[in-house]
Amino acid sequence: MNATDILKYGQMTVLQSIDGFPETAWESAGACGVWSVKDIIAHLTSYEHVLVDVLATFQGGGSTPYLAKFIEPGGQFNDAEVASRKEKSIKEVLAEFNDTHTQVMAMLAQLSPETLRQTGTLPWYGMNYALDDFIVYAHYGHKREHSAQIAAFRDHLK
Repeated sequence: MNATDILKYGQMTVLQSIDGFPETAWESAGACGVWSVKDIIAHLTSYEHVLVDVLATFQGGGSTPYLAKFIEPGGQFNDAEVASRKEKSIKEVLAEFNDTHTQVMAMLAQLSPETLRQTGTLPWYGMNYALDDFIVYAHYGHKREHSAQIAAFRDHLK
């Protein structure tokens, strides 16, 4: 598996799904439950931050506040992260999304393919899984799912 390509194509899929999205509809509820397209991008932004934290654990550690909130029991991560970006403009949310993705890509480049495929390195995710599994399922698949929701919502608006 090529984790760099997986992350690159996941990001491209999201950006393609919002390309030309009607400015007047960014904050319209209903794209994913009560979430708007802006909320979906805010949600995906928080997952980029989680991946930064996960990658940091492979590079000597450091503070991992997003990862800590992500794995915390109770399931409040998604709604709390979307709410934390509610007052930001779509331009600000998109900038954070893209900037954090750039950080992910730079950090990923520092890891060997062996490290990416070593199972048991994410005990909170499952001992049978490796970092590359997390990247495919929790990031690429996640972005594809939300991109499809954005596309369906765009069609609904027509």
